[in-house]
Amino acid sequence: MPTLFKKPREIRNYLRSVKCEGKTIGFVPTMGYLHDGHRKLIRDSKVDNHMTVVSIYVNPLQFGEGEDFQSYPRDLDRDISICEEEGVDVVFAPGDEDMYAEMPSLRVEIPGLTDILEGSFRPGHFNGVCIVLLKFFSILQPDRAYFGEKDYQQLKVVQRLVKDLSLPVEIVPVPTVRDHDGLALSSRNTYLTAEERESALSLYRSFLLAEKFFKEGQRNSELLRETIRNFILQHPHVNGIDYVEIRDENLMPVEEVKEGDRILLAVRIGKTRLIDNWRLGNEEL
Repeated sequence: MPTLFKKPREIRNYLRSVKCEGKTIGFVPTMGYLHDGHRKLIRDSKVDNHMTVVSIYVNPLQFGEGEDFQSYPRDLDRDISICEEEGVDVVFAPGDEDMYAEMPSLRVEIPGLTDILEGSFRPGHFNGVCIVLLKFFSILQPDRAYFGEKDYQQLKVVQRLVKDLSLPVEIVPVPTVRDHDGLALSSRNTYLTAEERESALSLYRSFLLAEKFFKEGQRNSELLRETIRNFILQHPHVNGIDYVEIRDENLMPVEEVKEGDRILLAVRIGKTRLIDNWRLGNEEL
């Protein structure tokens, strides 16, 4: 059973003694309701480090007005059981009063990263992500932190945050984990009905279609984007597309695509908003 901490001061003191013993700490930040994608992050951390810490905290700062903060799935006992199965050493599950005795006045903005794509549709989202991670990094002092490529823009934001502030933590990317039918794993998938989930597969299948055209020689970004949009919109329960973009690995727009560029999209299926991305030139296909 992992050791459970809820108070920042207590886990800080505990991990300080761990580091004094020369042990490395791997950190997996989550909002709970763990799935196989989280299991992969944990397993990678366990390979690389002496100790693995998982945080379980639904951070209110990264939810906007009208978003699903109140309804976001929560089940701490279930999450702790999964952590036990995976051999997690420590679980940090603070309350809002522990993380934000007062709402922070600090704002974190990275022009060109936090104000595009997700940032343009969810103003303030990345500010909330950055603030909670800065607090976690300060409290836990991890050697490495693990982030899934499924949230690719978030990964790039965190990498830039760490670089710009010279934070002593290595950010380790972990490839997207997909279900057997290709749907990217997400805690929000639980919102989908069976019929909506079938329509949600259009995201993955649109990637396969774009990959096919790319390997046949198509390099025009706009044509690939339109192909993806038209394919997804053919499916029932699709209530709109916030964006379909193709960017380079640093999220800069491209007109002529090349291997390694990313398709990034956000689609509303029923009442559920899903994001996903795909690296063009996928060698597995």
